[in-house]
Amino acid sequence: MPKRIIQTNNAPKSLAGYSQAVEAGGFIFVSGQGPFDPVTGAKVGESIQEQTRQCLRNIEAILTEAGSSLAQVVSATFILGEESDFGGMNEEWGRWFPTDPPARQGAKLPIHPQGMKISIAVIAEA
Repeated sequence: MPKRIIQTNNAPKSLAGYSQAVEAGGFIFVSGQGPFDPVTGAKVGESIQEQTRQCLRNIEAILTEAGSSLAQVVSATFILGEESDFGGMNEEWGRWFPTDPPARQGAKLPIHPQGMKISIAVIAEA
C-alpha cells in the first residue's frame, strides 16, 4: 500500500527531513507538533494550557487536510519540558478529548530553549 505525504499551510511548515504527516496502512501518522503559529512561526502562549491548545490546533489542521479529525485519533505521544506542567496539559487535553480519549504516552525531556513546553504527536484513523 503506497504512502501519502500530508502537508498544509494551516500548520507550521515542517523542517527538511520530515513531513507534517504521512498516511499509510489506513492510518495518519502526525509528526510532533509544537506550539507555533502557522503564519508567523512564533511560539504561541506562555502557559502549558495555551501551548497545548496550539499544538492541538496544529494537529487538527493537519488531520483536516488528510480528511480525518481529532475524533479519529487513536494514540498520542506528548513530551513535556517540565513534569510540573502535566496537570495543566491534562486539563486542556480533557477539553479536546472529553469522551473516548485516545491511548496516550508521555515523556519528560528538555525540548526547546525558546520556552517551548510541549510537543504532541498522534496517530489517527484515515
